[in-house]
Parts: sequence; C-alpha cells; structure tokens
Amino acid sequence: MAAMPSEREDKLLKESIIQNALAIAQKTGADFAELFVEDTTTNNISMNDGKVEDASTSRTNGVGVRVLLGTKSAYAYTSGTNEADIYRAAEAAAAGITGVGEGKSAVFTKRSYNVEQKIPFASIGNDERIELLRAGTAACKAVSDEITQVSARYMDKVRRILICNSEGVYVTDERPRTRSFVQAVAMKDGEAQTGYESPGCCGSFEVYRNKIDLEKAGVTAGKTAVTMLHGKECPAGNVPVVIDGGFGGVIFHEACGHSLEATSVGLGNSEFCGKLGQQIASPCVSACDNGAMPGEWGTILVDDEGTEGRNNLLIENGILKGYLIDLLGSRRMGMPVSGNSRRQDYTYAPTSRMTNTFIMEGKDDEEEMLRTMGTGLYAARLGGGSVNPLTGEFNFAVIEGYWVKDGKIYCPVRGAMLIGTGSQILRRIDRVGPRMWMAQGMCGSLSGSVPTNVGQPRIRVTELTVGGKGGAL
Repeated sequence: MAAMPSEREDKLLKESIIQNALAIAQKTGADFAELFVEDTTTNNISMNDGKVEDASTSRTNGVGVRVLLGTKSAYAYTSGTNEADIYRAAEAAAAGITGVGEGKSAVFTKRSYNVEQKIPFASIGNDERIELLRAGTAACKAVSDEITQVSARYMDKVRRILICNSEGVYVTDERPRTRSFVQAVAMKDGEAQTGYESPGCCGSFEVYRNKIDLEKAGVTAGKTAVTMLHGKECPAGNVPVVIDGGFGGVIFHEACGHSLEATSVGLGNSEFCGKLGQQIASPCVSACDNGAMPGEWGTILVDDEGTEGRNNLLIENGILKGYLIDLLGSRRMGMPVSGNSRRQDYTYAPTSRMTNTFIMEGKDDEEEMLRTMGTGLYAARLGGGSVNPLTGEFNFAVIEGYWVKDGKIYCPVRGAMLIGTGSQILRRIDRVGPRMWMAQGMCGSLSGSVPTNVGQPRIRVTELTVGGKGGAL
C-alpha cells in the first residue's frame, strides 16, 4: 500500500538534515549518496515448560550513510539521530571515496508504504503473548509422555524505515513482523531427540487469530521429536530422495539461491555466472523469489534501497532467467535492480538478498513419487547445513526422515545428511508436486540476518548422496 508520508514518518529525520548529510557524503566525488534511518521496537518472551524465563522490550535507533563511485563503496553509521553525529558519519563515508566533488541537493519524490495493522503490537499486553506460548506448550506436552521438556519463544517487531538518496528517492516504510517457536525434547532410556516448529508472518497481532496456530505448531514439534526418538540410524549411500515442501526448500535457498545473488554473481563467485538463458535444471523445475506476497514472513513492500518488492522469475522450465540484484550489483553486472536489497539494520550496508524463495508448483502425484522410487530416503523436514556459493557444494541435516523400501515407508530414520551440489540436484529432479508450501527462517549474509521464507512442493531427486551411521535396513 503506497501513500504520501505521514507527519509522524517525516519526524524520523528532518529533511534539512537529510539534505546536508547527503551533500557532505558526496564532497569527495561520490556519484551516489544514501541515508538509511531506522527506529525499531522489539518484544521478546521466552518460556520453559510453561514458566516465563524472560520478557523484554528493546529499541534500535540509528542512521547509516552509504556512498558509491562506480563500483566502489563506503559505509558508515551512527546510533541515534543526533545531527552532529549524522554529519560525522557522512564525513566518514565520504573519506572512503578518493576525489574532489561537490555536494548536490536532491529533489525528493516521496513515497510511503505500510502493512495494515488491525491489532498493533503496542495495543496488547504481555499476558496475551504469554497465553499463546502456554497454549503451544500444553499442546506439545500432550503429544506423548515421552516429551520431557518444551521451550517456547515469542517475538514481535515493528521497524520504521526512512530511505533517502541523492537521486531523489524518499521512502518511508513501517514493517511489522512476528514469529514464535516451540521446541520439544523427547527422551527414552537416556537418549533424546528434538523437534521444533517456528511459524512467522509479516503482520501484526491479528495473525495469531487467523494465520498462526501455536497449538498446531506445538503438536507438530512434539510429533517430530517422538517419531525421531524411535527412529533407526540412517544408512549411507547414493539413493533416490523425496524431499517435502516447507523446510525442504532450504536446499534451493542455500545451494542455489545464494549463487543467484549479485553478491556472488557480480564478483564472479557463483557457479551460475554467465549462464542466463542456459539450461541449469531439469525441465520440470521453475523457481522464483517473490517479495510481494501479502503477509509472508519474507515479504518486503519496498527494499532497503527504495525499490518496490516484486516477483522475480529465476528459473523457468529449467532455463536460468534471472538473478537477484541490488544497486551495487547492478553496476557490476550491467543489469537492472530486482528489488532485493536488504540489511539486518542500520549498522549494515545493503546487499542482494532473498525474500520468499521457492520452487514453483508442478503436476506430479505426491504419492507416486514414493511408490516408484524403490529404495531410498523420504526427507519430510530438513534442518541446518552449509554451502559454498562458488561451487554449490552443500550438506544438510534431515530433521525428520523415513527409509523407503520397495516404494513403501519402512521406518523413521535419524542422523541423515544430504550431500551434493546445487547444479547437480537441480538437474536430477524428476518429479515436482502440485502443492507448494513454505517455512520461515533467518538468512545470514554480508548484510546481516534477514527474515526469509523457503519453500517448494514435494520433489524427487533421482540420486543423491545420503550420509548416515546406520547399516542396511
């Protein structure tokens, strides 16, 4: 939703200070200067076995100044909005550019963005937040007597942002987000397994009335922990793998998505450099990064350079169609920005980042994937891992997995790892289901940690290296 900025939004920083700071930042020859102003309020509550351990409110407030000269960049920041401190930050950024310039005044075109907030976080008390966590905890404990511990956390945040630059951009944005976590520990004979669920949305407290169900999240976390407690050690080998949606999308995010960001491509550090228009995946694979999806955890109405969030097609029927590009990446690559410039807060310069990134829906039957796979692994839920964007090499832990024999689920297995490369897995996908769903996470990169969604339909990979400690099943 766009509109003219309100009086409250303008008060983030006086326009006269903005103009002066931009002029100072350009005095050594920068061809571009930018101010990023932030005022963020965050509420956190943590609970262990139904008892509140911590409840806190924090505020982050500051200004970042960035300058560019061609593909050279410099960044400085200051906490608070003291006028003298902002000018010192502008001086420090300017000092990173060698040359003699002349500060220029910008003619601003003002835009404002906001997410509708029916129940603002500031209008509720901690008792309502705590009740949500208690309900999720109780639902989780009720799953099984083997659940010995449940921890739960709640977070809500409202970021008020102002972005101004020497090209006339003047954008305000108010960004409410919330996320909650339920983690279960199941124990038997001294052995423990965990399960967790962590739903989140871009929106205010009403999402807990119509979108996020913490009792359901608690049940999911508890069932995962108990199932894995009774699982066998996963065998190792090269086998077919069926990977579910939601957290399964972390493979595309990590092994492929990062390699499509200008942060890697613009510096020649990606396995997908120079491959636009080429076949990089199976013809059944299409993928996108869509920052414009209403209410999603990774959604951005406008990015941290003032470009509106949008749907960017990355892969279409296996053909590489696009990259994720910020302003600096645009200069390096000679390609337009894509609305993917993001940063954790004002202490970071922005870089190209993902938003809601997923493999798009296909037409293949979900159950047929299992029936016709022979012997292999069904990865219902993935966890953390690591990836090298230059080579695409990855490894990911399987949080909830099942061994499949003769096309039927044989037993739950634990300790499985998926090992391969992004280009390899893309080409080996032979089935893509019709139902896509996403899961919430935090993505770390050069510009800090930002909220992102990962997702895909259920897919099948014809062969993938599975690491595990178990023997034949």
